[in-house]
Amino acid sequence: MTIAAAFAELIRNPGEMLLRRWNWKVAFFSAVPRAVIFLLANLSAGWDAARSAMLADFVYRLLTAGFYGAISQQMGRITPPRKGTLAAVLIVPAFAHLIEFCLHSLRGTPNLRNSILASVAFSILSVLFNLHIMRAGAMTIGKDSRSFGEDMRMMPGLVLSFALAIPMKLIELVSGTSVSTRERC
Repeated sequence: MTIAAAFAELIRNPGEMLLRRWNWKVAFFSAVPRAVIFLLANLSAGWDAARSAMLADFVYRLLTAGFYGAISQQMGRITPPRKGTLAAVLIVPAFAHLIEFCLHSLRGTPNLRNSILASVAFSILSVLFNLHIMRAGAMTIGKDSRSFGEDMRMMPGLVLSFALAIPMKLIELVSGTSVSTRERC
């Protein structure tokens, strides 16, 4: 699937692509770490400010991360995979953090700059990880998806393969040979 075809499908079928494929698995695993990021980034402003920022981001991510997961799943279908990865890493965090910035600006989050920078860094890493595991068939929603229990059983191996993907790619670049026939990112 091309980038244009992936976005055309999202635009033609938003109910199917974003609502029916709202990825509760991604939403669940996105809301908690983001809440912790905002809590820690705002502790210097006091417990009440930090707790309030944490709760605001937790609710925001719980409600919206499922949509971002659905978009990431769609971007994971793009070939070659590196184009889907680039599209997902640029588009999903940009959209998510624009809304996040507005939300926290309106509510007066004290350490907004540090909070957003940490959240953006986490987003890039999490989008890359989500694409990696979704391409392996884990944490997807819809037809041919695995159960949550099956996803969790796969997770240790997927975390390891994700952690090894960058060193493997560096070895390939330095040596000029392919470590694996499968494109990693």
